[in-house]
Amino acid sequence: MSVQDVIKSQVTSHPVVLYMKGTPQFPQCGFSASAVQVLKACGVNNFFSVNVLENPDIRQGIKEFSDWPTIPQLYVNGEFIGGADIMREMYQSGELQKLLQGVTAG
Repeated sequence: MSVQDVIKSQVTSHPVVLYMKGTPQFPQCGFSASAVQVLKACGVNNFFSVNVLENPDIRQGIKEFSDWPTIPQLYVNGEFIGGADIMREMYQSGELQKLLQGVTAG
């Protein structure tokens, strides 16, 4: 299975997926910490996270998968949403809360 196949499987088998540096409990960068805070502010406390620092192939592969150069990256229902700045903007406009409403992560 290629890295792209692994990523596709991750984003399609979980409603909310965050590719980040570190873990939700111990983010390893400010942008990842911000992304976790935004999700929690939207009421999403349980989501699937991938620590890209543990897997260099995923770290590079996710950038190619989304054609987005930075981490963190948020996926909801298999769709790429964006990074920390986009998440923050969507949260401030109320758009992210609407998108996440009713989406539960296992």
